[in-house]
Amino acid sequence: MMKAIFFDIDGTLVSFKTHKIPETTFQTLYQLKDKGYKLFIATGRGIDGLHVLNDFPFDGYITLNGQYCYTDEQLIYENTIQKEDLQALLDYLKIHPFPCGFTEEHTKYFNLRDERVDEIHRITLNDDHPAGDCQDVVNHKVYQCMCFVDNDEEKELMKVMPHCISARWHPLFCDVSPIGGTKQNGIDKFLEHYHIDLSETMAFGDGGNDIQMLNHVAVAIAMGNANDEVKAIADYVTDDVDNDGITKALRHFGLLSK
Repeated sequence: MMKAIFFDIDGTLVSFKTHKIPETTFQTLYQLKDKGYKLFIATGRGIDGLHVLNDFPFDGYITLNGQYCYTDEQLIYENTIQKEDLQALLDYLKIHPFPCGFTEEHTKYFNLRDERVDEIHRITLNDDHPAGDCQDVVNHKVYQCMCFVDNDEEKELMKVMPHCISARWHPLFCDVSPIGGTKQNGIDKFLEHYHIDLSETMAFGDGGNDIQMLNHVAVAIAMGNANDEVKAIADYVTDDVDNDGITKALRHFGLLSK
């Protein structure tokens, strides 16, 4: 019996075309709540990027790819980048400059901005944060870094940040996070909190940073716009969110009536 459903945001709940959650998808989410399912967010966004959810009452939030997990009542788990890795990143940026967003609990700030950052903001409407001097970042609690590098540069960067991992859902950047906090780990934290078994879980995703999560849950749903790697590991490939992909998958598995 299914009890818990986890949703990525960008490209899963939120349309890349309208930058919103379709009203029909909200209606589906409320139907699920009425049926007693526990609903969770599992996203790379931070708290300051959750306005797009329109205050829908989710039962928990796995944010920053698992680094900061909470309910409306309490913090469940947090995981920050080690000071030495932050310093290594700052030193690397002096030699190989690129835009980097440093994410704290309630905000993000960049060392510099260029057209790549602006392009992502056009997609997410969530990356208009200012740029400035970030040298003091080593003294802050940083949960994730948004690094605008390609795949080859990503591999070189990770060599100097040994206590971190990287994941990406867009070719322009990768998210760099501390080891230990993943969407998969966030799922386990909430299952323990709510006393739910892993066999009673389902997740929806579309990007590379969803692969661990989709491999972990009992039933994995890939959106129609997902990349081929995500579709390959999914139990079911649905339509995109603009064409009621969430609802269609839930009906396919019998969680909603047709």
